[in-house]
Amino acid sequence: MGRLSFDSVDALIYDPVASNRTSTRSALYALGFRKTESVATLETFIEAMHKRPPDLALCEAQGADEELCKTIQQLRQGVSGYNPFIVVIVTAWEKNNGLINRVVSSGADDLLLRPFSTALLGSRIETHIERRKGFVVTSEYVGPDRRSGSNRPTNAELFEPPNSLKMKAKDKLSPEAIAKVLDSELKAARDKMSMEKLRRDSFQICVLWRLMQEERAQDGKPPADLAKLHDLTKSVGRRCRDADDPHATEWCDSILAAAEGLRVGVDRNASMHLLGHAALSLHQTFHPEKSPADQLAEIDATVALIRARNQTEALAS
Repeated sequence: MGRLSFDSVDALIYDPVASNRTSTRSALYALGFRKTESVATLETFIEAMHKRPPDLALCEAQGADEELCKTIQQLRQGVSGYNPFIVVIVTAWEKNNGLINRVVSSGADDLLLRPFSTALLGSRIETHIERRKGFVVTSEYVGPDRRSGSNRPTNAELFEPPNSLKMKAKDKLSPEAIAKVLDSELKAARDKMSMEKLRRDSFQICVLWRLMQEERAQDGKPPADLAKLHDLTKSVGRRCRDADDPHATEWCDSILAAAEGLRVGVDRNASMHLLGHAALSLHQTFHPEKSPADQLAEIDATVALIRARNQTEALAS
């Protein structure tokens, strides 16, 4: 680890237990970290991330892992904080399947079991400098690519996340150079992440439309997935307006109008027709390289997988 230098790296420790904070801080100090802040509550952790985003965050999961994982997920989605790509290591005293799944789904880089040695912590940090996993974006996940052990879509595009930890510890750039490079890389990565999210979310809107289309109409009851479609479309519409894309924004407005028609019980066939046309047109906006037939084939293949999975789960219950 002699080739790495951590004296200029900003590290943030979140742990509600004082002795754990002291232990982690001491391990970081032994590794050469000299700019370390520690906080005792999740609220102050979030505040610190906003005020001065670190290069490395170590977060204790014990006692509030669901809230912590939600915070990490929001960070990765770009909801909170300036830099969604901070290296995040979650620590815990006991690993179980539920915790592992929540940490993996949050987009954290790593999960480290306590008590850990200084050497092990150093080795994990070095891994995220030298061999950090590429990031992947889906409709519900932004974070390290772990598809080898998951059922995430295999066509999700990888990208290399900006890594200010590497810039400081290995590349040893000056503060001015880091600020310039990081700003440039963050903008490019955010733009890429935003476009990939729009592609994924527009595809999900189409899938929801097809699922509702196959659903039998029930008197006085809106389709089961209508609320999810409405909320997702509102989110896409906001991002399209922020990106100054009036064409995509108009299709979102049409989807919302059709959804409102379904909610209040206006002619279902007309509302579903408008919904399908607008959803496919929105998706085509973000996938101009695909023909309408190819679009529909991909959507129907996904719907078939969802139906098969639901039937399997129903038989197993």
